[in-house]
Amino acid sequence: MTTSMARKTALAAWIGSALEYYDFFIYGTAAALVFNKVFFPAADPATGTLLALGTFGVGYLARPLGAFILGHVGDRFGRKKVLVFTLLLMGVATFAVGCLPTYATAGVLAPVLLVFLRLLQGLSASGEQAGANSMSLEHAPDHRRAYFTSFTLSGTQAGQILATAIFLPVAALPQEDLLTWGWRVPFWCSAIVVVVGLIIRRKIDETAAFKRTKAAKLPVAVLFRTHWADVLRVVLAATIASVSTIFTVYALSYAVNTIGLARTPMLWVGVLANVVALAAIPLLAGLSDRIGRKPVFLAGCGACAILIFPYLWSISIGAYGLVFALGILLFGVCYSAINGIWPSLYGEMFSTEVRLSGMAIGTQIGFAIAGFAPSVVAAIGAGRDDWIGVAIFTAAVCAVSATAIATGRETYKRPTAELGRLPQEAAAGASLGR
Repeated sequence: MTTSMARKTALAAWIGSALEYYDFFIYGTAAALVFNKVFFPAADPATGTLLALGTFGVGYLARPLGAFILGHVGDRFGRKKVLVFTLLLMGVATFAVGCLPTYATAGVLAPVLLVFLRLLQGLSASGEQAGANSMSLEHAPDHRRAYFTSFTLSGTQAGQILATAIFLPVAALPQEDLLTWGWRVPFWCSAIVVVVGLIIRRKIDETAAFKRTKAAKLPVAVLFRTHWADVLRVVLAATIASVSTIFTVYALSYAVNTIGLARTPMLWVGVLANVVALAAIPLLAGLSDRIGRKPVFLAGCGACAILIFPYLWSISIGAYGLVFALGILLFGVCYSAINGIWPSLYGEMFSTEVRLSGMAIGTQIGFAIAGFAPSVVAAIGAGRDDWIGVAIFTAAVCAVSATAIATGRETYKRPTAELGRLPQEAAAGASLGR
């Protein structure tokens, strides 16, 4: 596998993921800041916030179903078809959110349409990362798989930066302008996302590993017959995404709506943390290419479990300096040790013929659980001083994820052709090849 092809694929994955997840995360920011007033004004403030965050979680409901469908397409017909479809669906659904009527003009139809479009976003996201990660991994040299696959996730962080940054001037608008037309602008910008993304993704080449593989008629059936334990392990490990959803959605809502901190500084916490993550993700992924996936991933889980306590405490006392420092350390550095590693860690558990299905189904079920974490912790921590319960919940999720990976096998030294095979199977294959 040539390094130039690996770089080209990693760059395409980075740009595509940045554009795709810009769409996905502007919804989360809007849910935290304005949707409780625009789509659920009839409810009291606390209930309205809970309902708005619930619509964010609804997007994750479609992801397991989408993972089965798009996983089948990707393993049966190719990764490229999945990547083009997901970007197009995400862009159309996101643009449509910006065109929705509000509760004041359409009544209950407005939140119903909002939920439907969020489901379409979730369907799109279900195949995005698994497709991009599979393609990057299969194009990468054996000894640098984590480094090259990590660009999909650093692209995701770039999408979060764009999503948060575009809300900075919007959030600074007068309240009336924000609630009437201001919140719509970031969603309308997705029209640009669709055009740019489709141009990029149509130029990606299918991987040689996929071309050499005889596709199964039902890849999912093969997956659950041969890799069911790995799918379960990925499901449990992927719940670590709760750290991301709690940081980006719940903590923002808690700071602004419960504690009363200013919107703009809290948005900047997310921007700066993600800027740091852009550098940290490939560096930590490269480290795992040298010392192994498990040590880096487990260290990230432990650090996140610890740092969530002082981070939420700093928000509760309104200490902006601590909020910035701890937020950047928690999300920009420590969570990057997880984010930079999981594309290779999960992908290396599966063989080529079921890799996209295995990654998509495992991660999307885990992400679906994580998607409702902001709603769960909003119920736990509805008051000013309830942050401890939220931190304990987050730390428990970190422990579950760490346990799932600690009990799995290390794969960073295995050749790509032998991934997803038991050691005795790999040895037999090597013997036959001599």
